[in-house]
Amino acid sequence: MRFYITFFILLCSLLANGQRAEIGFGIGTWNYTGDLSRNYNILNVKPAGTVFYRSNLGRAISFRTSITAGKIAASDARPIDAFASNRAASFNLFLYELALATEYHFLDWRSEKRPLRFTPYVVTGLGLFGMAGQTQKSAEYSSIQPSVQLGIGFKYVLNPLWYLSLEFSTRKTFFDYLDNVSEGNTANKNYRYGNPNDNDNYHFLGITLTRTFYTIPCPTNPYR
Repeated sequence: MRFYITFFILLCSLLANGQRAEIGFGIGTWNYTGDLSRNYNILNVKPAGTVFYRSNLGRAISFRTSITAGKIAASDARPIDAFASNRAASFNLFLYELALATEYHFLDWRSEKRPLRFTPYVVTGLGLFGMAGQTQKSAEYSSIQPSVQLGIGFKYVLNPLWYLSLEFSTRKTFFDYLDNVSEGNTANKNYRYGNPNDNDNYHFLGITLTRTFYTIPCPTNPYR
């Protein structure tokens, strides 16, 4: 945990010294993979929202800090095997996250001449997520946990001050109780078994709108 705190402090310092400031917000979905859903299932998507601050340190590299929150849920209502059918487990939580991430843009989309109005990008970072709404825990654990973020996205310039982004990112956790199902205690009458060697993960898919506060030094508006 000390490593995560140090990383957050260093990245916040970089954000404060960025060359171009941007703020934005977006809407999207949380989804989950774990003991109740081994693969990404669109039937498990739940609404989520995000707000963020971004600092661009060059034409290719950006740092951002974000807060994302929303519902996350899954169940054995559509069992993936006979064990899941017998287990009949489910969860429905409110998940919130604070993350610091680095974006790398493949195209020189901020060039004053703007030969291209879009760019694909990759994003990676670290985060802390919390859970609320768990009525009964199957084990003792902290409701705040670390995660590692990895994703891809696409940005499109609307005009010199605004642009849209579409992003999908996965959060790898080191935690197997997001769904409240793991190895558990077999002596507990409410025991619901899972795979303790396969940690749970969560995913965000969303569209964001960004406002930049950097004035491009162009003699004319290239979009007129």
